Amino acid sequence: MNADTLLKHFDRISEAPDAVARLRGFIFDLAMRGKLVEQDPSDEPAAEILQRARKVPAVIGDQQIPASWVNAPMEALAANTRYPIGDGDHGQIKPACYQDSGIPYIRVADLGWGTFEPNGLVYIPEDVHEQNLKSELLPGDVLIAKTGATIGKCCIVPESIPKANTTSSVGKVTVDQEVVLPRWIIYYFLSGGFKEKMWAVSKKTAQPGFNISNLKQFIVPLPPLAEQQRIVAKVDELMALCDQLEAAENEREARRDRLVAASLHRIGTAPADEGEAQDEAQTAAALRQAAHFHLDHLPRLTTRAEHIKQLRQTILSLAVRGRLVPQDPNDEPATELLKRIQTEKARLVQEGVIPRSKSNAGKPKIAFELPSNWQAIRFDDVCNLVTSGSRGWAEYYADSGPKFVRAQNIRFGRLRLDDLACVNPPANSEGKRTQVQKGDLLVVITGAGVTNPALMDRDLGEAYVSQHVALLKPTSTSLSRWLLLCLMSGPGGRDELVERAYGAGKPGLNLDNVRSLNAPLPPLAEQHRIVAKVDELMALCDQLETQLATREADSRCLLEAVLRDALAPALEKAA
Repeated sequence: MNADTLLKHFDRISEAPDAVARLRGFIFDLAMRGKLVEQDPSDEPAAEILQRARKVPAVIGDQQIPASWVNAPMEALAANTRYPIGDGDHGQIKPACYQDSGIPYIRVADLGWGTFEPNGLVYIPEDVHEQNLKSELLPGDVLIAKTGATIGKCCIVPESIPKANTTSSVGKVTVDQEVVLPRWIIYYFLSGGFKEKMWAVSKKTAQPGFNISNLKQFIVPLPPLAEQQRIVAKVDELMALCDQLEAAENEREARRDRLVAASLHRIGTAPADEGEAQDEAQTAAALRQAAHFHLDHLPRLTTRAEHIKQLRQTILSLAVRGRLVPQDPNDEPATELLKRIQTEKARLVQEGVIPRSKSNAGKPKIAFELPSNWQAIRFDDVCNLVTSGSRGWAEYYADSGPKFVRAQNIRFGRLRLDDLACVNPPANSEGKRTQVQKGDLLVVITGAGVTNPALMDRDLGEAYVSQHVALLKPTSTSLSRWLLLCLMSGPGGRDELVERAYGAGKPGLNLDNVRSLNAPLPPLAEQHRIVAKVDELMALCDQLETQLATREADSRCLLEAVLRDALAPALEKAA
């Protein structure tokens, strides 16, 4: 392997998803195809080794292999022992038998991907083990997880364990070491070729798995024993290099994560770290300086999707705390805006257009200090109606007609309207109360997406919401974009909403949880400036995500090219 070529390009190829894992897989696949080391014509062919060991399986040509290799079923490679291929006990050894010492009882959790990784290893008494010798394990036995979510994990029983036992979820192979090396079987289990076969026979259920009959019949590409030893040595060497690359990548990403966190913290806390209180002009200048540092270094800082997600949340946090744009002392204070809203609501209540407020939560509270011309509110203060869809509308689904907005149409901060249902509501229904219009806010109140908010930013004509969606109608739709920011930002109200949803038992929200939600309210003019700035910065985040996806795709292509150049110079010769 030309490690220098790999290392030269590693900074770029490591940006491909799972770069080191893909590198490991490529190594295993080359090993199983005989393209990792050269063949030696003086090696005793695998077929002759099998003959000498009195194992003469049919040669099965399911893949191309070198002339000195054979394809053999797993059972042909097993040792001549009483139970060479099998699995663990099927219920005789119960958790009540577990103890702190005795015979190790190896479970799936103790298997790694090629290594023995005891994870809470338990033990059983000697007499229980003696009663279950069919599932006895000895040093050198190859183990593989054959059922469960981590199907395919595998390891070799280490020499430090003279004997052990195992569960029915673990398959074991005692190999004939005059024919095949245990590590060769491990590297076969880790190869892409085996994984394809394993999944092809595994049960397509919530509990995937294969059985012992499958294990016996898996076809193993078998080189001469001497070549196995050379390949295993080469694989071990390359895995050590992968370990170094992985450690370097982890350290680099850890440094990036620390830099991103520190940079975003600096933006979020400026100028609090400066010591003494400053006026708003100094605050804005300190914030701009911190933000410019982050934005100037975005291409280097944002190497993973979670970095961009953190940036989005920082932007939203700054927005709702009044730190994204400077305040303008000429703006009408939020108190005046709130007075007009309350006057309008009182008029609508008196005319019977809207119901009287149901919230009795007391004075609103905000967890941070508001700018001088802002006001703390509850959502009910600025909404004419907070309600939810009517129950039992599933029977009114139709192929056409009014649209029906369900919880699955609401993503975090946006609507997905490509799969809207239609309804034909009854004439005597209370549907008008749940009719959604442009400028309304929606919040999922039950189900997997609970707390997800969105804004109805278009006119759907006649449309309704389901019982799993809260419908918020702001007194003025000029507030809608600002209120959406509050529902999306932790300090703006989202943290409180999430806490209420998950505070006890099954996640869910009642309408009072939404009505009484605390939020900050800036002057209307500042709301519009903040929303415009958020839109600008979110568009930048979108560009970064696109660039990141492109960079990852380019890195993936480079990775494949470098792997073929560095690891398989003989591919064309062997073809």
